[in-house]
Amino acid sequence: MDGVPIRGRDLAALILAAVCWGMGTVVSKAALAGIPPATLLTIQLASSLVVLIILMRRQGIPLRGGAPPLLGRLGLLNPGVAYALGLVGLLTITASVSVLLWALEPLMILLLAAAVLRERITPAIVGWSVVAVAGIVLVVYDPTTIGGQLVGVALTVAGITCCAAYTVITRRLLPGASETSQVVLSQQAHALVLAVVLSAVLAVLGGSVAPTAPTTASVVSAVLSGVLYYAGAYWLYLGALRRVPASVAASSFYLIPIVGVAGGWLLLGERLGVAQWIGVALVLVSVIVILTRSSSVAAPMAVRASEG
Repeated sequence: MDGVPIRGRDLAALILAAVCWGMGTVVSKAALAGIPPATLLTIQLASSLVVLIILMRRQGIPLRGGAPPLLGRLGLLNPGVAYALGLVGLLTITASVSVLLWALEPLMILLLAAAVLRERITPAIVGWSVVAVAGIVLVVYDPTTIGGQLVGVALTVAGITCCAAYTVITRRLLPGASETSQVVLSQQAHALVLAVVLSAVLAVLGGSVAPTAPTTASVVSAVLSGVLYYAGAYWLYLGALRRVPASVAASSFYLIPIVGVAGGWLLLGERLGVAQWIGVALVLVSVIVILTRSSSVAAPMAVRASEG
């Protein structure tokens, strides 16, 4: 079976999407200092939708199109449920640990892509993915603090599972949509409805929804993280996923920990020990090898790609 080569612009889009997700996580951590998770998710999605609508209007793209209805409703799963879980988990874990846990997502996608999409996963991708996961373990494991982070880790892993399922289902349905940006807009509109409902339910139950310290910095962080995490990352990622097999697109996610660690170090003053930096190096080497040497993957189904 012939491989499906990755075009340069798709590779660039996947890398930029990973950068947006990594930095978005760090900025979200800063926003959580003054804004509860459900409220933050609502602000982020609303900000993303505003930016998406402006961009689509300027490019003359209709806000609605002929996308399969299920494709839009997947927004309830991701970014809806997935990132609601992730934001709650982020309350009890550091930004670095969060983005490194999210690097487990491509491994889940590899398994699902093989089982559901019948993609043939090359030994090189599997082997270097295992090396990347080993690096993640070195960075995340801390016997002095991990016990207090178990709830946050569990919630984050649940969100990761939702995202992995989302990628595989979206990869199957996306070629049937005429315009990627319309899919992103529809998915995030569904997610925003879920976030508003969640905030309302929490308010009725007496949960925290009002910002405790709505500083200018926290509000700016909320808006910026929404633009990075949702508008930018999803537009780039789904644009590439239209032409790239899920197992290949997922390998770019291993870049997210590197971006998150760098962002946590630069913006939040977080520090890693020697063993953790060794783990970071392993992840980085794995990313380089996967993206430069595993530039194609056998896939049993034809990739219906548009040139636009």
